[in-house]
Amino acid sequence: MWNTILLTIGIVAIAFILLGIKVIFVKNGHFPNSHIGSNKEMKKRGISCAMTTDLKDRNRKRLSDLINEN
Repeated sequence: MWNTILLTIGIVAIAFILLGIKVIFVKNGHFPNSHIGSNKEMKKRGISCAMTTDLKDRNRKRLSDLINEN
């Protein structure tokens, strides 16, 4: 049983180190921004993330905005 626990802890530790190599070992390292809003090609196509779309929809208050959209 202890062998399994130690093996599991070792695998998790190795995975943590491998996933965070840039953050841990590079000065001023950080995780890359994977947000859709920061992707230039997505911006060109007018595609935004679900949170941004939801925020835009919540800010629409007039019926004329909804009619002009169609």
